[in-house]
Amino acid sequence: QVQLVESGGGLVQAGGSLRLSCAASGRTFSTAVMGWFRQAPGKEREFVAAISWGDLRTYYTDSVKGRFTISKDNAKNTVYLQMNSLKPEDTADYYCAADAHAGSVSSVRGDYWGQGTQVTVSS
Repeated sequence: QVQLVESGGGLVQAGGSLRLSCAASGRTFSTAVMGWFRQAPGKEREFVAAISWGDLRTYYTDSVKGRFTISKDNAKNTVYLQMNSLKPEDTADYYCAADAHAGSVSSVRGDYWGQGTQVTVSS
């Protein structure tokens, strides 16, 4: 089992920045890919970004390319999502996900999920 805990959400004005963190614990040695998803009110959960644990390959949805950056700190078993130039349409609950044993940054399964952190971008 892998436990994921997100933090860093909050309220920010359009054009501002936030950094989300996802701390992993438990059987983290089995983690292959970690990613971020988001779900806006009344909408389905959508993929945002992912990073592979081994070769640091990254993948982003088109709407965040050039604005968001995913990274990880192996020593802390933590994945970050740096969000710059935020827009009101980025408002959502953001969830961290992890795939164990094997996975692809372009198709994160979500074997494990965090509880989510809320991001609100005001116009």
